[in-house]
Amino acid sequence: MSNTAESLLRNWIVKQAPEQATWVDESLDALAQGAPDRDLYIFLGYAPRKLGKADLNLTDDDLADANAAKPGWSPKGWSIDGAARVLALLTATSNRPFAERFKDLRRTSDVSEMIALYRGLPLYPDPETMDFEVGEGLRSNIRAVFEAIAHHNPFPRDNFDEHRWNHMILKALFVGSTLAPIVGLRDRANPELARILVDYAQERWAAGRPVTDELWISVRPFKDDPAIADQLSEAVGKGYLNKEVLL
Repeated sequence: MSNTAESLLRNWIVKQAPEQATWVDESLDALAQGAPDRDLYIFLGYAPRKLGKADLNLTDDDLADANAAKPGWSPKGWSIDGAARVLALLTATSNRPFAERFKDLRRTSDVSEMIALYRGLPLYPDPETMDFEVGEGLRSNIRAVFEAIAHHNPFPRDNFDEHRWNHMILKALFVGSTLAPIVGLRDRANPELARILVDYAQERWAAGRPVTDELWISVRPFKDDPAIADQLSEAVGKGYLNKEVLL
């Protein structure tokens, strides 16, 4: 069996919960053959009861296989029931557009289910149809839901335009989320984001608040930009900024 995302998820789940292998295999095979949406919802509801909610037991080789199947994808920290939910959604065939089915599930999901759904974004078909649903997740007031999109997830790197990317980075700072786990943080750095972040830093300094060193990851490539360099020099002179973080 090739190491597609679906095959990897299925192998990991069955390996960790061998006593449920028959249920998993029979349920997924039925979904693949066009079982009604009702059967999908039943599987999603039973997943935590049948499989538990423990984290997936993944080795370094497993994580390497995940990255090979989808560059940037890391299921580290996924729960076994969350992995099963994503796998079921990937496996189930339907005449309905994928985004419509996702929307129905999102609307009825609790927080843990919503986190699982959004973590699966890099694996879903037709990513261009997910614009609205991704926007809903980014607007969430629940940090863990926002981080399901922003952290360890290559979907934003691969699909966001510059405006949405920049907005995600800025929101991460506003909600107190770390930036380092954002896939593509260095690759997607851009001059507009650098200017936005320097303005943000100045507002923080003026209010006597700290600024995370992670912010400078997206600023460093543009530190010599005339629109930015003078502001950084002034911040260094006032003692707000250690110039070493810009190196």
